[in-house]
Amino acid sequence: MGRLIDQLAPEYDFEVNARIDLDGSFQQAAGCDVAIEFTVPEAVVRNVEGLAAMRVPMVVGTTGWLKEMDRVRAAVERYESAMIWSPNFSIGVNVFTRLVREAARLFGNQPQYGAWAWEIHHHTKKDAPSGTLLKLVDEMRAGGYTRAVDASSNRAGAHPGTHEIGFDSAADTITLRHSARSREGFARGALQAAQWMVANKDKRGVFEFSDILFGGNL
Repeated sequence: MGRLIDQLAPEYDFEVNARIDLDGSFQQAAGCDVAIEFTVPEAVVRNVEGLAAMRVPMVVGTTGWLKEMDRVRAAVERYESAMIWSPNFSIGVNVFTRLVREAARLFGNQPQYGAWAWEIHHHTKKDAPSGTLLKLVDEMRAGGYTRAVDASSNRAGAHPGTHEIGFDSAADTITLRHSARSREGFARGALQAAQWMVANKDKRGVFEFSDILFGGNL
């Protein structure tokens, strides 16, 4: 992801002038307009706290850390900084999530339909199920689907990611699927979020990428 950000940043009028390793100093980020965080779950809290203390707005694309959300939010608010996060920065996935929520709403009062959620990613992905799959199931609940959702994951090869939501009855099956062809979509979404952050320097607090895309309560 770091190499993709480097490669695509000029298309979004950004110049990468600092790269911070897991054990690096946050002083490298001094004066930056925005930081993009793609690391590992166990590094997120440290990175957010370090960048927030320097009042550097950030875009966080790492997954698997949401159990630490209260601590992350507290750090951002304590230093009056700003952060955009998402379990998935692909614009296509965010649209897909909206479609899944609407489907769940329509099937919510149709008890003959059961539901499943499935995903596959490359073998090096740390979290399973993915943050995106968990988000999709949450959106199904928010849409009004209260019955059981059977969720499963696979890890194999170099697969960039496929997520599938299905509804099945004795009469028919409906399958909704998003397949990433590469990680480029994640990088482009993160850079689009970074552009929004720079254009809205007065914003403080923690925002989700879907709010940026679809005009949430900002």
